[in-house]
Amino acid sequence: MIVFGTDGWRGIIARDFTFDNVQLVALATAQYALKIDKKKASVVIGYDARFLSKEFAQEAACVMASKGVVVHITEAIASTPQVSFATKQKKATVGVVITASHNPAEYNGYKLKSNTGGPAFPEQVVELEKELAALEKKRPAIKFKTFDEYVKEKLIRPFGAKESYLRYVKRKIDMPAISKAGIKVLFDPMHGAGINTIKDLLPKADEIHAEYNPSFGEIDHPEPMAEYLPTLIEKVKEGKYDVGLATDGDADRLGAVDENGHFVDSHKVFMLLMKYLYEEKKKRGAVAKTIALTSMVNKYCEKYGIKLYELPIGFKHVSKLMATEKILIGGEESGGLGTIIHIPERDGIFNGMLLLEMMAKRKKKLSELVEELEDEFGVHRYRRRDVRTTEKIKQDILKACARKPKQLGRYKVTSIDTKDGYKFFIDKGWLLIRASGTEPLLRYYAEADSMNKVNELLEEGLKLK
Repeated sequence: MIVFGTDGWRGIIARDFTFDNVQLVALATAQYALKIDKKKASVVIGYDARFLSKEFAQEAACVMASKGVVVHITEAIASTPQVSFATKQKKATVGVVITASHNPAEYNGYKLKSNTGGPAFPEQVVELEKELAALEKKRPAIKFKTFDEYVKEKLIRPFGAKESYLRYVKRKIDMPAISKAGIKVLFDPMHGAGINTIKDLLPKADEIHAEYNPSFGEIDHPEPMAEYLPTLIEKVKEGKYDVGLATDGDADRLGAVDENGHFVDSHKVFMLLMKYLYEEKKKRGAVAKTIALTSMVNKYCEKYGIKLYELPIGFKHVSKLMATEKILIGGEESGGLGTIIHIPERDGIFNGMLLLEMMAKRKKKLSELVEELEDEFGVHRYRRRDVRTTEKIKQDILKACARKPKQLGRYKVTSIDTKDGYKFFIDKGWLLIRASGTEPLLRYYAEADSMNKVNELLEEGLKLK
């Protein structure tokens, strides 16, 4: 079974993510695109820096071209935001990115994009899955010509995705203000699709892990979280950089490190950019957050009378809202967020540049901006733990959650939200337990007014069985 999870289909290369399975998903995508637009169906395809991503992308392109679908494929490695931007710019029917995002190196994946410039909406994914389910029953023989033959026939059209994206970013971000401020930047693309992108925007910036390395070298998980960024943190301190920025495997998520080498989590980045857009840039709109994002967002929206949407985890839920309503900012705890001044997509590079613009315009260090958050909203500490497990243990734990415990250790549970998994609220804190949509994991998320309390909540969650 090929299953689309929280953010596309992902599988272990050679075991699940095979050329045969990619052909099947590409055929389902072609059939779906033709149902939407029988006469002028077109697809944009891009690929990340993982093992065989280019070859998987070319194979998918050939399958789609064999059905008469025009395929615009990137000439080189491209970030997910670049592909989303190109899908909208070219007015393609849908977009596809061959990427497993932040998953370990043995994974690859297949993300579907809408022509709005963001992730495919949940109902679009359902339609694709229907096409795929029918094909999986038959497993038809899929015949196609070579990549070069389709290029000659102009059914496959290679293009450069990076230049137009960079021009767009330079129009949207106040580049002169950043340059004038002389911010010393260290960027870590984690051997992913963001390689050299910050350097293209800020020639004086330094980069680490900027070489092509499908195994991700010393990095276990190309995800911009503190535990996977020890080198960035150390080098920011050693080199006396003003800020460290990191993006994940497909460069749609952002992590940040302040000048003291302290990791600034995605909750605080979301809050900083929301405040900057609302207070400094005077932008207006509702706010959308997934269920695992900080309660500081709720406090801010209540303070200023901003409409707030709380959604299940998965940026596709946020993106759909951004495409249909005026949303100031929307995002999730994993470092992905979209803003009203950009396409309805997560974009680690764009958001990193926006953070630099905020530092330049406010003339403050990143640590000072974070201190302002604590002064305004009090202390908020957060941690996430991912636990690999068997299907049986996972189901046993979820059943224990469904019994709705009234206590988590010494803390009384005041309410429970089951929008996505089980979110247990206590006084000045919460614990969320849910199954990953992309890996065989249970995820435990906790926020509270002290790190000790966060760790207690996580330990109590791990005891539930």
